[in-house]
Amino acid sequence: MKISIVIPVLNEANALPKILSIQATDIEIIVVDGGSQDETVEIAKSYGVKVLHSTPGRAAQMNAGAAIATGEILLFLHADTRLPPGFDRMIHQALSNSIAGAFQLTIDATLPGLCWVQWGVNLRSRYLQFPYGDQAVFLHRKTFDAISGFPDLPIMEDFEFVRRLRQRGKITIVPHAVLTSGRRWQKMGVFRTTIVNQIVILAYLLGVAPERIQRWYRTGLKPIRYTRHQ
Repeated sequence: MKISIVIPVLNEANALPKILSIQATDIEIIVVDGGSQDETVEIAKSYGVKVLHSTPGRAAQMNAGAAIATGEILLFLHADTRLPPGFDRMIHQALSNSIAGAFQLTIDATLPGLCWVQWGVNLRSRYLQFPYGDQAVFLHRKTFDAISGFPDLPIMEDFEFVRRLRQRGKITIVPHAVLTSGRRWQKMGVFRTTIVNQIVILAYLLGVAPERIQRWYRTGLKPIRYTRHQ
């Protein structure tokens, strides 16, 4: 079965060359641009992949890419995340007995405490079947359509997407890791990034409006007003 790899991008000229040289058979790559001001689009076109323009926002971009995908399997890949060799074989094997899957996570940075973050992510994914978007979530096209794709949220779209998937069946975590950029961890530090991430999740579960969470997430730990979302 063909795998369609959907990559939402926004000003990712530096990251794209690292992930577009994918070695696999029977795949298509769809880069969905949300209005980049750098050379992102030109670089994507130079690799001969499909390039689509969309309204900005990861959920909107991934849904737009999925809409034109021709594969029976959809793989949603962040622009700063690299797949392991043989990922296509691993995906087919994982989907033989589950409705969806994702990979373990390795963060591309050497910072004190980061190994514990990776350990926690992989433990959560394995035992709770709750991967996040940077772990390259994949699933059958029919399953994606059944849950109406990614929810129209400015943030936490992957969290809500996986929550809906878990209600439908097993999510397999492939025992091989993707390599994701450590740029946010390097910018904010391991402790602060971890705290922000956990508070963002808690805020969403408590009903804070996603628009407020998004503004707060971009600027760090600033107070937010608790307004419930629908």
